[in-house]
Amino acid sequence: MAENLTVLIIGNGAREHAISQAYENSADVKRIIVASGNDFITYNREKEVIIDKNCNLKQLESILWVAKKHKPDLVDVAQDDVLALGTVDLLQENGFLVFGPNRNAARIEWDKKWSKELMIRNNIPTADFRPFNLREKENAVDYVKSVYRENPNKLLYVKATGLCSGKGALKSANLEEAIVNIEKMKYFGDAGKTFLIEDGLEGEELSYFVATDGFSMRFFKSAQDNKTAFNFDRGDQTGGMGAISPTLLTQNKSIENDVRADLIGHAIDGLRFENLTYKGILYVGGIVVDGKPFVIEYNARWGDPECQVVLPSLESDYLETVLACLEKKLLSFDIQQDNKTRVCVVGVSRGYPDPKEYSDVISKRIYGLEDAMKIGGIKIFGAGIKIEDGKFYANGGRLFSIVAEGDNIIEARQKAYSAIAYTYIEGNNLHYRTDIGWRDVERFYSKNLKI
Repeated sequence: MAENLTVLIIGNGAREHAISQAYENSADVKRIIVASGNDFITYNREKEVIIDKNCNLKQLESILWVAKKHKPDLVDVAQDDVLALGTVDLLQENGFLVFGPNRNAARIEWDKKWSKELMIRNNIPTADFRPFNLREKENAVDYVKSVYRENPNKLLYVKATGLCSGKGALKSANLEEAIVNIEKMKYFGDAGKTFLIEDGLEGEELSYFVATDGFSMRFFKSAQDNKTAFNFDRGDQTGGMGAISPTLLTQNKSIENDVRADLIGHAIDGLRFENLTYKGILYVGGIVVDGKPFVIEYNARWGDPECQVVLPSLESDYLETVLACLEKKLLSFDIQQDNKTRVCVVGVSRGYPDPKEYSDVISKRIYGLEDAMKIGGIKIFGAGIKIEDGKFYANGGRLFSIVAEGDNIIEARQKAYSAIAYTYIEGNNLHYRTDIGWRDVERFYSKNLKI
């Protein structure tokens, strides 16, 4: 591929900001367009970065129009809803070089019932489940009643099978909660028409990402996400409140090897066996129970906020990684990563994840981001930020990801919280968790490691 390339990234959050920076680090990339993007993505960039807001991520023709307008050399489809629409298929049909799985392969994310059945067919460890739909809601209620008669302390999850921005898995610790969560499926629209009632697995979660051409795989560092809104893993499910990478949990090589072989390798082989050659980034959200990893879910793209702590570790050229996937040359390609630990703390509008609760934070002034960026080893990736006259304003629920790097979890965490301490939203409307990475902090000190 020639030099001076134009890359179009489809998406609008902090994840896409991090991906754009990975492409910016490539000597062969001259120009980057992010559609629909957000204002902060263009802030303080070294190369030409353009945000094209004339793009509706839920309308295929809108995305195709943007691609035809900019004529990119490469399109990176980074967002889940866009993949589920079949954007990769449409752009390929129109002659574009596209990174990301086609719609049928991306089904591993957008149809959780089908995904679970794929796991069963390929002997991939996962929790037991039962599928239901809203028309047979009474059957679902009868099922959970029978479960709790047998075990009143059973942990269950009621999960919408479609895409819900990470908010469709509802935890049930008793019969009453399970019945309420079944009723809540109707609020997820089409995504909740079919839902799963899944056994709750109790253990420690981790995230893993792999670049694949459908045959070969190259692994990135492990990560650990924090999904709930409040400390101690309490509150509603969110799109993500913070992450670390790597997690010391994967210093156990048995766990890491099982994740790579059983959870990821079997999935890619299983997809290929069903004539669904997967090209792109595959994410596995796993949980380790008594030393054995199980799959919670697969995503057909980078996770958010895990992307923000994993991609900055890359020392090799991300563009070359992508091209190796597309050209089925990954077998002869190696990914180089640094030895740093990274911690991401996500700043959100007070009241997030409920739009009704944080609606009055929209358009409030955000202070301190410029000062936070001056700290060594800090990157800030923007999501719901609007810029007017050089000033930053809240424009959504998740606003920004502050990412700090260090030689260990203690150093990285200290930098991250020092940086976010500079930030403030008028009216005291900034919220963030103060316990990101606590499990690795405990592991670090329990092993008497030195700072």
